[in-house]
Amino acid sequence: MKLAKLMFFAAPLMMLAAAADYRVTLYEKSIVGGTELAPGDYKVEVNGDKAKIFSRKQSVEATVKMENGSEKYSTTAVRYSNGDGKYRVQEIRLGGTSTKIVFN
Repeated sequence: MKLAKLMFFAAPLMMLAAAADYRVTLYEKSIVGGTELAPGDYKVEVNGDKAKIFSRKQSVEATVKMENGSEKYSTTAVRYSNGDGKYRVQEIRLGGTSTKIVFN
């Protein structure tokens, strides 16, 4: 009986953990999953190994993995790789947590 109660109350929490939403601001033209996003505010939905980054005007999906960093990040920050002169989103560090979204 206790196991059934535990599953009843834990299931909604596990669903929330599986699909998480975040907000990020891109200050430069940024490439995610081969698509160039204009500067602006975006919502990021992570569900499993997929992230959808979207605004009212643009949307893109990319393969990601969630990782724990070695420190707690004070603000949300975007890290880029810039080998070819373009800003390719490499990871998003989530402010107030030690979690980062790493893009493949």
